[in-house]
Amino acid sequence: MIDFNKAQEAFSEYLNNYDKNDSKIRLKIKHTYEVVNQSEYISKGLNLDEENIEIAKIIALLHDIGRFEQIKVTSDFIDTDKLDHADFGAKVLFEDNLIHKFIETNKYDNLIKTAIINHNKLKIEDNLDKDVELHCKIIRDADKLDNFRVKEEEDFKDIFPNVYNPDTLYYSTISEKVYSDFMNGKCINVNDRKTQLDYWFCVIAFIFDLNFDISKKYILDKNYINILIDRIQYKDEETKKQMEDIRKFANDYLKESMSDK
Repeated sequence: MIDFNKAQEAFSEYLNNYDKNDSKIRLKIKHTYEVVNQSEYISKGLNLDEENIEIAKIIALLHDIGRFEQIKVTSDFIDTDKLDHADFGAKVLFEDNLIHKFIETNKYDNLIKTAIINHNKLKIEDNLDKDVELHCKIIRDADKLDNFRVKEEEDFKDIFPNVYNPDTLYYSTISEKVYSDFMNGKCINVNDRKTQLDYWFCVIAFIFDLNFDISKKYILDKNYINILIDRIQYKDEETKKQMEDIRKFANDYLKESMSDK
């Protein structure tokens, strides 16, 4: 049985282990519930049945459960070989056997686990069951949509705690490989990020991994490409020119890649 209200209660109880006065924890709590909303929005837009909509919401509620321990341990959001928040979240839920605090049935265990593990990877793993792959795509899109909101609204110091430097951000440049990958329509590998601007720019490149037209239209309607680009004052002239090239390429890509233009 899927009871989202019960899952929310269990999630609130889990969060009692963490300091809600920490602005980074608060950021991730808000992000979680916004991703729930986005998952519901996408699922309904895809005309999924009620059961699949509820599953998508449960996945969204749990997708970043590993973030809270990551923040507690590292005070950061950067995944490493030692602590990848998606893999750790799957461990918390399925190895430590917390999943059934959130959902009674074990019918969806593999689907939920696979979607959580895949939500932050550079690409979805191959050869998945059709329903599992669908939910992997929904949570990846929903997560990305709210990441744009986060980058619009939240403080830089909370978004990139151990990377942000207020004295140098505006003078930051884009690494050659990161810029090249973007202009070739590729998502940015997290290991290729070298500068502060690479970390910021990586978010804009999320557009190349959006799976549904409804997600692309959402980014366009919210004007997120322009908002994120304009949030930073670029002091380096070459970087300023690159950002204008990026602006045009990104907005054109979103418009042209939709099947229903």
